[in-house]
Amino acid sequence: MSTTTVLCPNDDIARPGGETREMPVPSLADRALDYLELTKPKIALLELLTVAVSGCVASWNSPDAWALFHALVGTALVASSASALNQWLERELDRHMPRTAGRPLPAGRLSNFDVLAFGASTGLAGVLYLATRVNLTTAGFGLLTWLLYVVVYTPLKPRTPLNTVVGAVAGGLPVLMGWTAVGGTIGLPACTLFLIVFLWQFPHFMAIAWIYREQYAAAGMRMLPVVDPTGRRAGLQAVVAALALVPVSLVPAVVSFAGPLYFVWALLLGLGQLAAATWFLRRRDDFSARVLLRASLIYLPTLLVMLMLGPFV
Repeated sequence: MSTTTVLCPNDDIARPGGETREMPVPSLADRALDYLELTKPKIALLELLTVAVSGCVASWNSPDAWALFHALVGTALVASSASALNQWLERELDRHMPRTAGRPLPAGRLSNFDVLAFGASTGLAGVLYLATRVNLTTAGFGLLTWLLYVVVYTPLKPRTPLNTVVGAVAGGLPVLMGWTAVGGTIGLPACTLFLIVFLWQFPHFMAIAWIYREQYAAAGMRMLPVVDPTGRRAGLQAVVAALALVPVSLVPAVVSFAGPLYFVWALLLGLGQLAAATWFLRRRDDFSARVLLRASLIYLPTLLVMLMLGPFV
């Protein structure tokens, strides 16, 4: 990071005579990293994996490669926009949480205009890209995902713990984006994959919400462990969703768009996540929540990769 000498506006008050001081000026690489952080890259990568898997499953592992590529590009743009505007809307709340206070906007490395312009431009570009390079149906699902995340989910977080349900719907819609991008029709397989991603988010979210419950409370976000500090409702929600995931995750093997090895892995992964959720419900402490979080982070990527292997594995 380079530095330059600038006059600080407050120096006339703090230092008679208006002395100058060294203020850091970010390099292009630093600036690029800040914009990358706006996109929440870990979340974006999981969304892109979901799109890729659903596209492969919808076309029996022989997707139109260019259509899927364009779907991934458009999804990346829409997801980047949603994450950036989520941070723009929550900029004041983020300052109260140590886990988010270092983000580019609350830390002052990017301005409100920078983030708003980035979010608006990537969102518009993403929807238009999907509409022109993929198809209108995929673009429609992309726009719906953006609207649910930015316009509904984000404003609900300080108001009601039901925000998690809306967020889970938005998190599951990339399944339908990948599915329709390769010309797949929405039926039982697509709905099953959507439901898997939707249900998975509850154990995952509840673990995070418990670990950071004090920070969420300080920021005024009404996550379930904030509304119910005992953690019982969060634990029950995690267990119910993990339990429902076990039979739902086996449907792909039952209807023959996944093979016997997938059945075994899905069952083992589901039971493992259910055990972690049950342990969290019983203990309701940070350690059990972190175990559940790790279990959820193993569960979904592994399950999606197994689905990509197709009906013969």
